Amino acid sequence: MVCRGGVTSLRPKDTVSQILAAPDREELLSWLRQQPLLHRDGDYLMVHAGLLPQWTVGQAQQLAEEAGAALHGERYIETLQALHPVDQLQWRPELTGRTRFAAIIKVLTRLRTCSSSGVMESSFSGPPEFAPEGYFPWFTIPHRRNANVTIVIGHWAAMGLRMTKNLLALDSGCVYGRQLTAVRLEDRRVFQVDCEDNRAKQ
Repeated sequence: MVCRGGVTSLRPKDTVSQILAAPDREELLSWLRQQPLLHRDGDYLMVHAGLLPQWTVGQAQQLAEEAGAALHGERYIETLQALHPVDQLQWRPELTGRTRFAAIIKVLTRLRTCSSSGVMESSFSGPPEFAPEGYFPWFTIPHRRNANVTIVIGHWAAMGLRMTKNLLALDSGCVYGRQLTAVRLEDRRVFQVDCEDNRAKQ
């Protein structure tokens, strides 16, 4: 589902109905479109889903700025439309225009598993140990070029909270009635609160 991007149908598990029905919907969506796709603070990098293992941190920052500029511009709807069908969209350095921007957005907002060469699997959302054959959690690919920072992500509720030296995966399934998780970076102390299952309210 992409609001104002040519795709408007909601899937049963989508949880944005209240936002799309809100009287200030346009203001909310405009605010969201202006937010950065990636944020770096020292040795920490925050992104919704992940980075391709072939990308350095510097490349990821540059690509996120490219795609962000497209979303901030007047022709952002064309970029959103290029995200569909998402399963056919793969990152390649030679991509140009809206397809390039859409592929960057897909990586930063949808990535869970990929091949060792960076081919993304688009449909899998289960636990990492059940990843399709030939695909692996992006952060486990050997010699990942962005392993020099700690990457903070969400997006993967089925994986749950996972903390390693250079990964803080914080999606602990609040929308499914599990927990909302925060981690204090200074000492990695975990804070969690229980959540209601909001899917039934949509």
